[in-house]
Amino acid sequence: MSIDTEIRHVTKAGSNIFLELGFDAVEAEQFQAELQQHVNNTIVLKEQLMTELAQWIADNHLKQIEAAEILHVSRPRISDLVNKKVNKFTFDTLLSMLNRVGKPVRLVIG
Repeated sequence: MSIDTEIRHVTKAGSNIFLELGFDAVEAEQFQAELQQHVNNTIVLKEQLMTELAQWIADNHLKQIEAAEILHVSRPRISDLVNKKVNKFTFDTLLSMLNRVGKPVRLVIG
């Protein structure tokens, strides 16, 4: 049995995927705007969590290698954290790191 791995179509960066999926222009724009807002909200939240961790590192005068040992990650991961490379971290990872340093996160809705 062979698996079909042929690429048939590639959506260009910045294109509206909803248009390409066949939605009408108005609906596609609405979906695209909602998606972008969701992405922006995700980035803001991750940056807030990363700022808390970076501040903890600074407040404790830790070198990246020391922070990495405490957080159970590699030194390059700490560099990514301090430089706010949000795409390299999941919420779960950031929440676990905050919990390890005694900064549990509480979610408030409404």
